[in-house]
Amino acid sequence: MNVSFRLNGEDVTATDVSPTTTLLDWLRETRGLTGTKEGCNEGDCGACSVIVTDDSGARPLNACILFLPQLQGKAIRTVEGISAPDGTLHPVQQAMIDHHGSQCGFCTPGFITTMAANHLNGRTDHDTALAGNLCRCTGYAPIVRAAQAAQSAPVPDHMHDRLPQPSGRNPQEASSHPTTLDDFADWYAANPDTTLIAGATDVGLWVTKQMRDLGQTAFLTHVDGLRGVTVRDDTITIGAMTTLSDLHPVMAEHHPAFAELIRRYGSAQVRNAATIGGNVANGSPIGDGPPALIALDATLHLRHGGRTRSLPIADFFIDYGKQDRQKGEFLTHITLPRGTDHLRCYKLSKRFDQDISAVCGCFWIEVAEGAVKTARIAFGGMAATPKRAAMAEAALTGQPWSEDTARAAMAALAQDFTPLSDMRASAAYRMEAAQNMLLRAWSEDQGAPTSVLEVRA
Repeated sequence: MNVSFRLNGEDVTATDVSPTTTLLDWLRETRGLTGTKEGCNEGDCGACSVIVTDDSGARPLNACILFLPQLQGKAIRTVEGISAPDGTLHPVQQAMIDHHGSQCGFCTPGFITTMAANHLNGRTDHDTALAGNLCRCTGYAPIVRAAQAAQSAPVPDHMHDRLPQPSGRNPQEASSHPTTLDDFADWYAANPDTTLIAGATDVGLWVTKQMRDLGQTAFLTHVDGLRGVTVRDDTITIGAMTTLSDLHPVMAEHHPAFAELIRRYGSAQVRNAATIGGNVANGSPIGDGPPALIALDATLHLRHGGRTRSLPIADFFIDYGKQDRQKGEFLTHITLPRGTDHLRCYKLSKRFDQDISAVCGCFWIEVAEGAVKTARIAFGGMAATPKRAAMAEAALTGQPWSEDTARAAMAALAQDFTPLSDMRASAAYRMEAAQNMLLRAWSEDQGAPTSVLEVRA
């Protein structure tokens, strides 16, 4: 297949490429742009970061798990394109020199592209924005000082990438680039064994780590009608292709605890690609989105050809690796009831940033006249699927919202879950952590400070 995009200001076409060719491999092997480094090859280290611009703006992404068809009609800027055409260094490049932000240099190109993207977008939350770029010799202090030093400098003109003009596409490539929801629904119903690719932050690893042949693929990047968030008086509707980065500001306004959970999902580069629909549809027992969505009483909307159906998200997860999704059926959007916020979410992982949850607990506990009116509690990492804690909910509902009630519900969690031991946590640790999350929810509701980042004597 052929894919056309703009690369460092030049319109290019990648010809006769496999749909699962990564941008990283193509840059290094076909174009000789070896400044983009291969480190982890799974989207964790940020050494392969590039800037991708589309009609929603410019964002840093991981080239190692970015397939070429996802770039159709977009603009890419690698580290080789960060300095001006006349060789003038970008402000972040000069600041890295001035503040001694590089030693071995392997991670530096990724830092430069991420910093340049943040500089372009006016981001100054450097600790969060650079959490997806790892360095093991320089140390982060001089790098953050460089980002701070460059943040007020004007954006160089060449960094404002324009998108290439649309061009005709070979009809035989339409299966990899469906563009309308109706066309895609009909095509997928007729080709149900196709591997669907959204952000590729999960599927990308099937290729780079498992060396899997994905067979026939369909990229949802350009399907109209699957992206965006609509807030109405009574509902919030989220398109399945909405990235976690785009979902974050909406949740920050309506459900701040969910927004904080999203902030700890992967890295900025991962959140810029990962979609909420993919996070749900892959059915991972440790996905961070489903526990929050279950606690929020979300409804999933699925489509097969011209037919649609809806079901509560809690009913979607059947068993490990098995969801209530028929062949040829796909998730189109998610709806949340809109009302007063009662959500609390807690993520436990070995690292605060960019780590997989050992336990993720989300709690919707609504109290009226001193008693628990509604309780929806969901956990990830405690079972083969994201799952509600039915016995703990029953122990809360109708009871006074007190520490005794909370502790009774904590004990009931042992009837809801039989967690496993693995490399992230033992079964006993998971159970105790989940129970303590429920107590934390009660303590927070009483006004007690519970931040895990706060150290007190």
